Amino acid sequence: MIMDTKNGRRNFIKKSAAGLAGLSFIPNLLDGEQQNPSTAAPTPKKVKPIYRTLGKTGIKLPVVSMGVMNADNPDLVRAALESGIVLLDTAHVYQMGRNEEMVGQVIKGKPRDSFIIATKVVGEQMDRSTGLYTENTKPEPFLEKFELSLKRLGLNYVDILYLHNVSKREAVLFEPLMNALIKLKKEGKTRFIGVSTHRNEPEVIRAAVEGKVHDVVLTSYNFRQPHIKEMNNAIAEAVKAGLGIVAMKTQAGGFWDKEKQKPINMKAALKWALQDENIHTAIPGFTTFDQLALDLSVMEDLKLTAQEEADLNSGIQEGRAGLYCLQCGQCLGQCGKGFDIPTLMRGYMYAYGYKNMALAKETVESVELAGIPCRDCGTCPVRCTMGFDVRDRIMDIARIKDVPTDFLV
Repeated sequence: MIMDTKNGRRNFIKKSAAGLAGLSFIPNLLDGEQQNPSTAAPTPKKVKPIYRTLGKTGIKLPVVSMGVMNADNPDLVRAALESGIVLLDTAHVYQMGRNEEMVGQVIKGKPRDSFIIATKVVGEQMDRSTGLYTENTKPEPFLEKFELSLKRLGLNYVDILYLHNVSKREAVLFEPLMNALIKLKKEGKTRFIGVSTHRNEPEVIRAAVEGKVHDVVLTSYNFRQPHIKEMNNAIAEAVKAGLGIVAMKTQAGGFWDKEKQKPINMKAALKWALQDENIHTAIPGFTTFDQLALDLSVMEDLKLTAQEEADLNSGIQEGRAGLYCLQCGQCLGQCGKGFDIPTLMRGYMYAYGYKNMALAKETVESVELAGIPCRDCGTCPVRCTMGFDVRDRIMDIARIKDVPTDFLV
């Protein structure tokens, strides 16, 4: 059966998913998407943004940029550029390559100096339990993936290329991949190079300083991080050394609950992340025109109101775990089955916070899970730093493995 429209495709997914035992969370998420009224492109509003310079790159950027990962509407991306946003952040893996293709469609024919493109490529053969690349890691797959990214984007070069998702000093300084980045920069296929990190961020940031070859670090940064003081210290050191700092995960998962009844104050969370002038720009992943308008308003005014501060504190004071996983790794030694819990929790956030089911499935499938995980564990020994019920969340998100990928893309 060929689905001709987005609504037809959605209904097909809902009916198919309903027939898969226990997968009720998928139609719930799609219902939430279906209720969103902001699908038509409004006339973009021009703003007068606050600018900051991205370290030694010299690039002047508005404090708000666009994380394109979850977006699938080219009109939204066009509206972002027309409204004053300059940097579009994508990656080789997002939406199985379609995200880069969409960005390429949007920027086609535009003056090359009117936008900044950042993309990310993962290194092969990483041992997820240690965060280290193995001796089998070679630069060739990394280089091949990047060449495909350029083709998808329709560009001869990108402005920033990141080695994606590193969490250890040794991974940042892993010579085969670091040399691949240097090679591409020398060849003019990327103007600047860097690393992205979701976990153990201060160590990664300091390693980028130590290596003396990187230009930019893309890091998780939000009001829910208990190690924010150490984060700020590492970021200050990096900025002093000339590195540009780009913040992601600024909205900390988007909701305090998976039912989406208690949203985090998105505007307040974004403002909070930009209070430190060492954060040169943030890449919130807005997916609607209403969210775009909200983020554009932050571009002009970073001052937190008393109500916004109270909103950010409310969920914490109520003891809500939220959807954002710190990726601290404290859980890893507690699980008797040795599951990669941080990766599974990230998949959970992608599903319930971002409604990106394809990415959630891809993330969960990167972890080796046999049968129904945790079912034979009477009491879970894992005590999560963020207060997650780890057993419940693993059993919940593991169900997505049974959903055919073509239902989700």
